[in-house]
Amino acid sequence: MALGLTLASGLAVAQSEDGLERATFAGGCFWCMEPPYDKVDGVVETISGFSGGHVVDPSYEQVVRGGTGHLEVVQVVYDPGKVGYEKLLDIYWRNVDPFDGGGQFCDRGESYRPAIFVNGEEQGRLARQSLRDVQARFGQPIEVTIEPFEAFYAAEDYHQDYYDKNPIRYKYYRWRCGRDDRLEEVWGERAGG
Repeated sequence: MALGLTLASGLAVAQSEDGLERATFAGGCFWCMEPPYDKVDGVVETISGFSGGHVVDPSYEQVVRGGTGHLEVVQVVYDPGKVGYEKLLDIYWRNVDPFDGGGQFCDRGESYRPAIFVNGEEQGRLARQSLRDVQARFGQPIEVTIEPFEAFYAAEDYHQDYYDKNPIRYKYYRWRCGRDDRLEEVWGERAGG
């Protein structure tokens, strides 16, 4: 399938031959960024991985150790006929602390900082507008960066769908990290959605 080849090679192609598109978001721990997208009609799959760095096909250990320049990301493969990029952005914002550029929740450091990686002019335009909207809502600096997408590298298999494979450990991690409490503090009823 063309999409699989594109993801494996890390090429910056926004749309595959089968009409699917992809969006790439960094929001701290990639395990926590998969579930909100997996429940959206039109999302075909989510893939935990890395983007934004200078090392080709890094391992998880290399990324969290530092020095690769990569961030933990979720790549969302979606059908634009069923769900728009704007909706994916809305979900993104409700799942991050937009005021924390030094990591997210209990995960600290460069590899956990929040960012939106954009493929092309349209994604860039929509991402910048969404950032302005969030800035206007809160009236304070937003620490999420918007960066050009260059490459994506899938994380090891044990990271994929971690919340499904290890539900008790995942729920404990998320609770211990304070993610849901902080999201509710920032976004209120709209947190996570």
